Amino acid sequence: MFDRTAESTGPALPAGPGAPGGRGTSAGPGASGGPDRPRARRLLVRLLVLPLLAGSVPLLAAPATAQAASGCSGRPAKTVEFSTGELRVYKSRAQACAVTVAKKPGKRRTMSVTLQARGGRAVTDKGSYTKMAGPVTVSALNRCVRATGAIGKKSASTGWILC
Repeated sequence: MFDRTAESTGPALPAGPGAPGGRGTSAGPGASGGPDRPRARRLLVRLLVLPLLAGSVPLLAAPATAQAASGCSGRPAKTVEFSTGELRVYKSRAQACAVTVAKKPGKRRTMSVTLQARGGRAVTDKGSYTKMAGPVTVSALNRCVRATGAIGKKSASTGWILC
């Protein structure tokens, strides 16, 4: 019924939050009737936040991957396939961009891509490439554009688009 140490020093007093053995915020595990709250809170945050971050990584990476694959920024506006490859046209707010991509990359072949805004000069990239010609970009704010792509002797054209 009595604490033996309390008999020698006086009556036993309840320990307060700051006293040793008290139930303060730094009393340790089990002091508040459950697991250590800061540790449990950190664990809960990790369990909730990490899946959210992992889920958003593909969303953040997708635009960069698309841009790296084509060399153009913006949304895909038109794709024209032909026997040796395809012509891809992209549109952002004020720019249009085009690339010609080989269907079977590997050996060097003559490839070209041309992009022209209505009323402007045509921009061309022509050379011997293994995978892709371009990107070529023109200012196309409120203007139609046309694109032509060629790989070897085969070619494709879009006609006037984005009008």
